[in-house]
Amino acid sequence: MRSSTLFRRINRHPVQRHQPRQHAQPVLEVRVPPVDSIVEYAAYIDGRKTTASGIVECLDLVRSHNKDSGGPKAFVWVGLHEPAAPEVEWLAEVFDLHPLSVEDAVKAHQRPKVERYGDSLFMVLKTIAYLDHDELTATSEIIATGEIMVFLGVDFVVTVRHGRHCPLTEVRERIEDRPELLDRGPSGVLHAISDHVVDRYLQVADLMQMELEEVEATVFADVSSRDINRIYQLKREMLELKRAVTPLQAPLAALPQRRVIPSEMREYFRDVGDHLSRVCEQVESSNELCSSILQAALARSNALANEDMRKISSWVAILAVPTMIAGVYGMNFDFMPETKQVWGYPAVLAVMITACVVLHRGFRRNGWL
Repeated sequence: MRSSTLFRRINRHPVQRHQPRQHAQPVLEVRVPPVDSIVEYAAYIDGRKTTASGIVECLDLVRSHNKDSGGPKAFVWVGLHEPAAPEVEWLAEVFDLHPLSVEDAVKAHQRPKVERYGDSLFMVLKTIAYLDHDELTATSEIIATGEIMVFLGVDFVVTVRHGRHCPLTEVRERIEDRPELLDRGPSGVLHAISDHVVDRYLQVADLMQMELEEVEATVFADVSSRDINRIYQLKREMLELKRAVTPLQAPLAALPQRRVIPSEMREYFRDVGDHLSRVCEQVESSNELCSSILQAALARSNALANEDMRKISSWVAILAVPTMIAGVYGMNFDFMPETKQVWGYPAVLAVMITACVVLHRGFRRNGWL
């Protein structure tokens, strides 16, 4: 359901109906503006998607079912894309979210982390995307980053996505098509989201590896300042990829030890952690390779510059000999050797030519020409 019809129904329900059990004081109702950041919401009961007229109604259905069944099997999933502060604050009152996590979800630009607030879990995932380009230049943007925040509770999942890339529609559809995945509850949704994000990491890392191989092939063929600029740009993108991927290792490794994660789901999160370790190793090796390519390109460029300087110096030395002789005989002194001789002019030319030939052969022998 879209938020165009959602917020009219939201404002009809007082939030006091869903007070957290540990608080006795009433919570003030927050009026939510009619914006379009709530992508979709639904209740999932007995492995099936159940829609209702609003988020509050979905939560009523889920909690009523869990109360009758004697255990938390059903849950609500609400997905948002770049929401405004009033929307997240309203959802925070409905689902009893911690104010610090709500602030992080609104402001974004957070490091990957996992935080526990009471009975709920707050996880931040960095998303990356590979941007297609016809030609890699010094100003090309290759890696685009975003964020996914996940609020995980006993009977709810709230996802907040920032950035245009890595949408969760594919994850939601895959889970809805497989009831056994829905039976895993909110932790199953968190696993599907983290697995989806890490799979994207692997795809982008493979594409960046191809870019490196292409640039590496051109390094020893023809290096110019433009080529070095391209390699440096690729190095910057590799650092951006590393900053997005590497910090997630520690939070994801600690996630299976969280009490909110059921024991039967811990193996799945460890598997995602193994995939992330593989991605981090590939990103690290690609980053080192990019550094080596940049150093090789600079060394190759300096070598070519030195070779050009040797050629220029060789020709300057060759031309210096006839220039010096011509300068001596152009001083117009009255008493100079061989100036009155018939063979003087041909002899001077012969000396010039002989000296130039000898110097040229010497430089060629030493590899300067």
